[in-house]
Amino acid sequence: MSTTTVPAMEKTQRQIMYREALNEALREEMLRDDTVFLLGGGIGRRGGSYKVTVNLLDEFGPRRVIDAPISEASFTGTGVGAAITGMRPVVEILFVDFTSLIIDQIVNQAAKYRFMSGGKGRVPMVLRTQGGSGNGLAAQHSQSLEAWFYHVPGLKLVMPATPYDAKGLLKSAVRDDDPVIFIEHKLLYMEKGPVPAGEYAIDLGVGDVKRPGSDVTIVAWSGMVGRALSAAEKLAAQGIDAEVIDPRTLVPLDKQLILDSVRKTEHLVIVQEAVRRGGVASDIASIVQQEAFDYLDAPIEIVAGRNTPIPFNVQLEKAAVPQEPEIVAAVKKCLYVK
Repeated sequence: MSTTTVPAMEKTQRQIMYREALNEALREEMLRDDTVFLLGGGIGRRGGSYKVTVNLLDEFGPRRVIDAPISEASFTGTGVGAAITGMRPVVEILFVDFTSLIIDQIVNQAAKYRFMSGGKGRVPMVLRTQGGSGNGLAAQHSQSLEAWFYHVPGLKLVMPATPYDAKGLLKSAVRDDDPVIFIEHKLLYMEKGPVPAGEYAIDLGVGDVKRPGSDVTIVAWSGMVGRALSAAEKLAAQGIDAEVIDPRTLVPLDKQLILDSVRKTEHLVIVQEAVRRGGVASDIASIVQQEAFDYLDAPIEIVAGRNTPIPFNVQLEKAAVPQEPEIVAAVKKCLYVK
């Protein structure tokens, strides 16, 4: 599926929230394709904990917006089975932390089915979930666990940072014939941004330059994109021109966009909210070291979460994950600027 091009003027016609953009994407795809249905806890009359599915039950009825009991393994398994038989389920797991309860369904069943069927089978399923910290929800509701799914062949992984990206990528995810893990950051649901009223979709595997620059490349995704952009503005006031790259999808990864940027700036800082050990940032750094080493003018810097569970205390929670000053400091270290 190719990305629909939207005129630049149309992109500025209205400002809507991230959660509203997701709601529009689901509604439009349900209208377009009657095999699309929603499944999860609290997604019906309640409209989901973050109001992404609000009003969809009234429009599409209980056969297509299914309010499931809090039994993640059972309703995710139902979604996998429905996808195998030709439906397109969008399953919601409230908080990425509780995907631990559905590892078999996603990792052993959905991710492997195309391979084990000799390419004949498909699992066109989206798993929507919420990741990241910032709401004071403590250690079991605040993790960034994208590396779990990044590691699994057969899964696609999407982490949009803006309302525009959220809508366009969710529509593509619903239309995709492979299982897609779609992680939404909790702090982004109320964020507003330009979203065109017309039909559009964004291809999976296509990153975006959120801010052009010439001195250093900052790669960030999900909730860290906003902090990277804020850091870039602080750096600009000090004469440092940072380019901010948002991969948007981690699998497939738009590595060419990252490599092209690094070859231009010759410096790279990667920002992830997750802990550094075994993280996606380390893999991106490895790719750049292998394919653009001769262009690097300094060691790659990684800014990541502390190696600790997320604290409940709000101030400690902030201290556990990257903040703007840490990104600024990492860029200056990369550029040997005091």
